[in-house]
Amino acid sequence: MVEKRTIIGIKRAFFFLAAFLMTNAALNRPVWAHPHVWVTMTSEIAYDPNGQVEGVRHAWSFDEAYSAFAVQGLDTNQDGTTSREELQELAKINTESLIEFNYFTVVKADGKKQEFAAPKDYWLEFDGKNLTLHFTLPLAAAIKAARTLWVEMYDPTYFVSFSFNEKPEPVTLAGAPAGCSLTVNRPKPPETANLQAMGETFFNTLSSGSDYGAQFAPRVLVACP
Repeated sequence: MVEKRTIIGIKRAFFFLAAFLMTNAALNRPVWAHPHVWVTMTSEIAYDPNGQVEGVRHAWSFDEAYSAFAVQGLDTNQDGTTSREELQELAKINTESLIEFNYFTVVKADGKKQEFAAPKDYWLEFDGKNLTLHFTLPLAAAIKAARTLWVEMYDPTYFVSFSFNEKPEPVTLAGAPAGCSLTVNRPKPPETANLQAMGETFFNTLSSGSDYGAQFAPRVLVACP
């Protein structure tokens, strides 16, 4: 069933451990320590015509193993490609389910954490190698361009690893007031040996309020005059 292929479903229980073992083995990827899903991002911080911050547009590309697993059986017309239309139900379930984890996104304006409205404009594309989820995450209320806007993306339990695309501009500003600038921070990922030493037991004992993954969070700082 499609709903079992969401990140959320995988995080709640290892329903598809066998699938991950097979796909990771094929890619020579260790499966005994976190993270289990890798996401490479490009993001856009959107402003409205009045120069207010209105939300974040995300494009999350999943690793090959997760992508191959997620699209299994979704080429319903069996034409050899998995279309945007065939992926739409999965896009809806994935995006709407992310509310449980606050969309793995934190936005702070002048130090004050912002709330989100329901995601919109969501869709998935599969290029034969990677599955990419596109969605817009609006703020609950647009805010006047803050002097400092802090945006970070991470999974507190580090089941999912987030990193920015290596493109020259993995994060952009759309419609920002004149004089605003951004700085992208790419934290160094943990050593594989250290993660293996901690093992699954450590991660399974993390409480729902844990913030372990924050230390590896990609961050964006926007400064406006």
